[in-house]
Order: sequence, then structure tokens, then C-alpha cells
Amino acid sequence: MKKLFILLIMVLLGSEGFAFNIVYPKKSDVTINAKSTFFIGSSDKPLKINGQDVPIHPSGGFAYVVNLVEGKNVFTLQSEDARKIFVITKPAVKAICNLPPQFIPYKEKRLYTVTVEGAPLRSTPVNAGINRMSHLQRNITLTVDGENSGFYRVILDNNKYGWIAKTNVKDALQCDDKPAILSGVDYLEGGEYYTYVFHLDKRVPFEITENPLCLKLFNIKDEGVYVKEFSQDTLYGYSGEYHDNDFIFRFRKPFITSDKKPLKNIVIAVDAGHGGTEAGAIGCLGDKEKDVTLSLAKYIETELKKRGAKVVMTRDDDIYVSLKDRVEKANSQDAAVLLSIHGNALPDGLDPNKNSGTSIYYYYNQAKPLAFTLMNTITSQLGMNNDKVRQGSLALVRNTNALSLLIETAYLINPDDNAKLINPEFQKNYAKAIADALEQYFSVSHHKN
Repeated sequence: MKKLFILLIMVLLGSEGFAFNIVYPKKSDVTINAKSTFFIGSSDKPLKINGQDVPIHPSGGFAYVVNLVEGKNVFTLQSEDARKIFVITKPAVKAICNLPPQFIPYKEKRLYTVTVEGAPLRSTPVNAGINRMSHLQRNITLTVDGENSGFYRVILDNNKYGWIAKTNVKDALQCDDKPAILSGVDYLEGGEYYTYVFHLDKRVPFEITENPLCLKLFNIKDEGVYVKEFSQDTLYGYSGEYHDNDFIFRFRKPFITSDKKPLKNIVIAVDAGHGGTEAGAIGCLGDKEKDVTLSLAKYIETELKKRGAKVVMTRDDDIYVSLKDRVEKANSQDAAVLLSIHGNALPDGLDPNKNSGTSIYYYYNQAKPLAFTLMNTITSQLGMNNDKVRQGSLALVRNTNALSLLIETAYLINPDDNAKLINPEFQKNYAKAIADALEQYFSVSHHKN
């Protein structure tokens, strides 16, 4: 009886002390360098911040924006007898006078060898953005004529240059700058791909562009740049890589689909974002992105399998999987489509209440039509806000051979979106909308038998 009484007292005290829960900011004493921030959390009772009423969603979640001034900003959160104080420091603005990096030309050309598998060859000396021309394998020799900050400028043609990070190459002590010899091109019959083999005596930098699909091999004897265009109206995935000194380029043939089951036997990779030690964003109600994405991914898996698709899950449990391993799993299973499922969040300075809905990211233009098909279906069937289709340099959409998309399903830090996203019925309907969109895309865009 005594134990029961003590337990009851603890429960009552706990409910009084934790009338509200704050998931962001994560600490009560933090430094935030932005014009504003937000309190994300939940409360089962009325809540005030510095005496102002906080609007609370029927689910209990809330997102409340506060402005910041330089120095210490003190915020008192009060809900009946529960009280907590946050001190948020905004640093003073410092005048920064950084001169832009300058190109430094070399008196003589230099040779470097790629040392990192998948090293980005970029169109600008910036380590971010939509500027990747290709991903180079090891042992490709590059001719360099200068540098800019942490990048070398690579000569590709008389009027064309690329940039590679200094950390991705080393001095090519035993290499020469003679152009490579292209001794022939073979076309391999059969299979699901159009496959071409370019026989070279050494590895050279390359670029693959779309609209039209075009392969460029640089530093080729007698030609300078070898250009090969391929007649293909719609792309369903392609890849280019060296096997020894042979460059293998392939792109997928159009699918033969049926009216009844457009997705039958199509391999689709479903990637549940984050996992294990990587929680991702935290929702108003304390839900972790890694758990929400896994639950939704499993509903998508079930829905796609019902329609005849072969589904590859990059993870089906609460485990950590690196971005590299996720990409390799999709590629090794020859996935035609990869969907990476996420829940959205925002940085300080923005308002979670003014941002809601689904956004979809692609990198290669071949995936753009599928992105719009998915967006149109999701918004029309579920009433989600269209938070735009965007091009983005994200690992899961730029390194795969498939039609690859990253779907930010909804904002975990928006109270209304959060309540929807953790609802199993909403997740089932979201999975159905994705499957419907894929069926529509493959039934309209492909040949039928």
C-alpha cells in the first residue's frame, strides 16, 4: 500500500512538472546566430512564453517563433505551475571583409592523378550546389593549369575547364600528358540496357549530359574531345564507369508494361531516411524522423509489392546505414527507381507555421518528370501543400543509376503536418498516393504489351 501511494505521488508530481515538453531548442542555454528562432514542443495545458499565449494544435503540438536581439534573450515558459527559463544568446555582428578567392595560373601545366573513388569533377570551384559534371574513378590523369582556393583547374578542352578538390588528387609522377588513344567502340546486344564499350589505352576525364543524352571523353588523340550522342527521348537510368581502361556506358531500354500491372517486376528501392544513432529531425510531439520514415517506408513497400513491383529496402529496422551503402544497395539491385523518404525541418530564422507540405528533390533531369507526377498525385489525393519540386545536390539522388528522388513528406516541426505524419491512416494513404503516381508514370511513359 505504501509503495502504491509513493508511485501515485510521483505520477502526480511528474504530470505537474511536465505539463509541456520542449524539443527545440535542445538546451535551455544556447547560442543562435539568426534574426529569430522557434520553440517546438507540446503541451496538454495553456502555455505562455514571456506572457504571450502560445497557439496549441489539437494534437498538443506547437511551434512558436520569437525574435532575437544581440546579446542575451531570456524567455520564460509558463504553464500553470510548470515553469522553465531559456537563455538564447545572439552573437554580435562582426564586420567581415573577405576578398573572393582568386585564380592563380601556373607557369607550366601539371599532372595529377585521382585518388578518391567517385571524386566530383565540378564546373565551378565551389564545394556545393548543382555543379557536378561527373564522378571520377581512381587513376584518371588530369592536366591542371592553375588553382583557386582548395581546387585545381582541370583542362578538358581548349575552351572548357573543370575543377577538382586538391584533396582528391596527388602528383602524377609516372604519368605523361599524351592524349589517350581510342581504339574502338563496341555495342553489346541483349539485356535491359543499351551498352557501349569504349576501348582506351588509359583513363581520361569524362562528362555525361542529358537532353540529348551525350557522352564526352576528353583528352583523346586526334579529336581532343570524343563526343557520342544517343537517340533516347525518355531516360530511365544510365551509368558510366571504367573497367580497367575500358569505359562502359549504358542506359536503360524502355520498359514493357501491362495495363493491369504497370509496376510488375520493376525494381524500386525505398530508402527510410536516417536510422540508428542518426535520429533526424524531432517532431513537435517528440517523434523522431527515423521512426516516422521507417513506418512510412514499410507502408510504401507493402503497397508497391501488392502492385507487382520488386522492392529493395535500404533498411527495414532501426539501424544506421551510411549514405554510400544506401546508394550501393540500390545500384547493386539494379533499381529503376529510388525513393528516399524524409520528414522536413527548418533552420533558425524561418517560421515553421508558414512552411508545410511535401517537397521533392531530384538531381538529374531524367528524374524530373517523375517528381512532378508524384507531387501532383500526392497533393491532389491528400490535400498536401505543394512545397515545390526542386533540383538539389543530395547524395541519394545524384549517385544512383536510377530515377532517384528525395521526398520530404511533410514538416515534422509544423504542428498540423506533424499530426498528419504520425497518423497510420495518413501514412497508408501517402503510400497509396506514391504507388498510384508510379503506376501512372510507368503506364503513360512506357511502351505497353
